[in-house]
Amino acid sequence: MSKKRGLSLDEKREKMLEIFYESQNFFLLKELEKLGPKKGVISQSVKDVVQSLVDDDLVAKDKIGTSVYFWSLPSCAGNQLRNVHQKLESDLQSGKKQLAELVDQCDNLKKGREESDEREEALGELKAIELKHKELKDEMGQYADNDPSAFEEMKKAIEVAHAAANRWTDNFFTLRQWCSNNFPEAKEQLEHMYKEVGITDDFDYLELPTVLPGTIGNQMAEGNPEGM
Repeated sequence: MSKKRGLSLDEKREKMLEIFYESQNFFLLKELEKLGPKKGVISQSVKDVVQSLVDDDLVAKDKIGTSVYFWSLPSCAGNQLRNVHQKLESDLQSGKKQLAELVDQCDNLKKGREESDEREEALGELKAIELKHKELKDEMGQYADNDPSAFEEMKKAIEVAHAAANRWTDNFFTLRQWCSNNFPEAKEQLEHMYKEVGITDDFDYLELPTVLPGTIGNQMAEGNPEGM
């Protein structure tokens, strides 16, 4: 035997409204909770269903003394429907007005843009200009590595790295001299350790290259590549 389907929210609202319309009376919530099951609405859901009707102005609610009463008359529902109809009608008229304004704007935008040989020629020239602009932009990107400012930044970076490398070299020579002075008996072991970490007899301060990137850039700008 199939299980009986429960009522949907809209169906519950209709059933609760029937209670009000049939009796045209005032009810306390606990009274509605007793009448609801007779219409197929379980008592536990009566409160939420009635509140949804109150929120939609289909049921009136007021506190009289210490009690809260609910009521709804068919005439109240009719007034509510008329109000909804008036609002929808107002929204429809407003929508029609906006549509007419948009149509007018569209017609105004079309003026001067009618298809013609002059317009097609102008569009063709515009497209050609845009294509040329893209080509020039791509060509500029190819020369970015030869930018004088980029060469200057590279030169500064090399000078900083050179100074740092020689500073550490100087620190090593100072440390090696200190070890030699304080541990003369361990000279051979120290020399062996130096070689293990890659410090050979030709280890010395670095010299800057005769021609730095900035100099190359200047020579290129002056048209004198032979000095490279």
